Amino acid sequence: MPLSHFDDEGRARMVDVSDKPATRRQARARAFVRMSAPTLAALPQNPKGNPLEIARIAGISAAKRTADLIPLCHPLPLTHIDVEARLCENGVELLSAVTTTAGTGVEMEALTAVAVAALTVYDMCKALDRSMEITSVCVLEKSGGRSGPYQRKG
Repeated sequence: MPLSHFDDEGRARMVDVSDKPATRRQARARAFVRMSAPTLAALPQNPKGNPLEIARIAGISAAKRTADLIPLCHPLPLTHIDVEARLCENGVELLSAVTTTAGTGVEMEALTAVAVAALTVYDMCKALDRSMEITSVCVLEKSGGRSGPYQRKG
C-alpha cells in the first residue's frame, strides 16, 4: 500500500478528504516520562504548583495546534480533548482522548497532546533530573472513519 501523503511523482501532498463524510472520530494516546525516585517523590511537594497540571493544560493546548506543527495534518474542529497525567511507580504516565466530527481522524491530535505533555513534564522537572526519558508514545485506540476501529494490543 503506497503512503497517502505522496503523489504519483513522489511529491508530498495533503490528502484530499473532501469526499469523506464527517463522522464522529475518537483517538486515545499514551506517553511515559521515566524519572528517578527522588524526582518522582518531589513532584507532589513542589511549592510553585503542580507540574502535572501544567503538563495537562499544555497537552490540551497542543492538540488544538496540531495542524500548525505537523505540515500535512488537516486542521480539525475538535469537540473534546482530555489529558490525564498521573504518577506511576517509576515516572509519569500521560493519556489523551480526543474527539471530533470530521472527515479525517484525530490520531495526530491525541499523539501531539501526550508528546507535548511529556515534554512539559521534562521541562518542569529538568532542574532535578536531566536523565529523564520520554518513552512509549503510541496510539492506544481509535474509532470512526472508513478504516474502522483500532485497538493497540499489549
